[in-house]
Amino acid sequence: MVASSSLTEFLAAASLVDHHVHGAFTTELSRAEFEVALNEGSPDPVPAWMTQFDSQLGFAIRRWCAPLLDLPAHASAAEYWRRRTELGTAEVTARFLRAAGVSDWVLDTGYAAGTVLDASGMAAASGGHVHPVVRLESLAEGLAAEGVRDYVDEFASRLSGRFVAAKSILAYRCGFDLDLGRPTDSEVAEAARRWTGEAGDRPRLTDPVLIRHGLHAAAEAGLPLQIHTGFGDRDLDLHRSNPLLLLDFLRDPRVSRVPVLLLHCYPYHREAGYLAQAFPNVHFDVGLAVNHLGVRSAELIAESFELAPFAKQLYSSDAWGPPELHFLGATLWRRAIGLIFGRWVADGDWSPADATRVAGMLGSGNARRVYRLPTG
Repeated sequence: MVASSSLTEFLAAASLVDHHVHGAFTTELSRAEFEVALNEGSPDPVPAWMTQFDSQLGFAIRRWCAPLLDLPAHASAAEYWRRRTELGTAEVTARFLRAAGVSDWVLDTGYAAGTVLDASGMAAASGGHVHPVVRLESLAEGLAAEGVRDYVDEFASRLSGRFVAAKSILAYRCGFDLDLGRPTDSEVAEAARRWTGEAGDRPRLTDPVLIRHGLHAAAEAGLPLQIHTGFGDRDLDLHRSNPLLLLDFLRDPRVSRVPVLLLHCYPYHREAGYLAQAFPNVHFDVGLAVNHLGVRSAELIAESFELAPFAKQLYSSDAWGPPELHFLGATLWRRAIGLIFGRWVADGDWSPADATRVAGMLGSGNARRVYRLPTG
């Protein structure tokens, strides 16, 4: 079903807020390196007998990204790579980031810094506004590398005033199936002394006490708290990242004072929708999976509207690395909203005015409210 003309026009012109995203690559890539970046689950090289272009994401890139490189839709993978190489990283990045129609990027720079654009680089390449997010585990690892003495006070000090949100990847480091209550300051200090004494030059935080401390320190600082749930690479135990395992944490009165943003969620997006209905401070997105599901992402996005209030859902690409992902996330999201809402309008279940209003909430309004971003 084709979207109504008013909705189509609105979606085409609307500036999005990408509420969870990373930087685009800064260096030239080989085709093999590019294809590894199209596989969220595995960091291994793509086997010689296959290509990552033969996936839903690969087909979506050839369909929607090829025209931005002056190629016909569905150009072959070989044609696509040849033209991409001719243009070079800087030109390709600028084309895709600017064509995404994103006015604001809520940017996590805590992963693979140095290989992707930082906040100033993203702003320059995209022409948009960038709002930094602190990754709590990376902050802790930086403190350990510095050998700070007053871990609790220094952690709190570095959270203040510089970020619009905090993010945790505890799903990767320890999972959700443990006590996530606030540890005492003495427990944190002891855990920090033990960890910093053992961490070496490249500390990696897996201590549950310090991970729990980071979550509660962010809440005490009043920061919206982003939590990775669901789909990710194989370092994560997927069954331990079901957001329903966060129920006790979400019931904590100290956590209820700040927005909690459940990121990605697939294949637990229905569970996330329940939590968004059950807790007034819980919001969620289905970013990351949208790109990887390609043409099937419309069904995923439709399912995300089954239970949760519309004021609790946000747009995210969770793009990292190839700038195609920053553009494609926005493109597939707009396409899905047009198809889904357009069908509901055509069937008489929604009015055109409501469809446009809710699309605006999802695409930018909810994120501006949650992160207290300027409206202009």
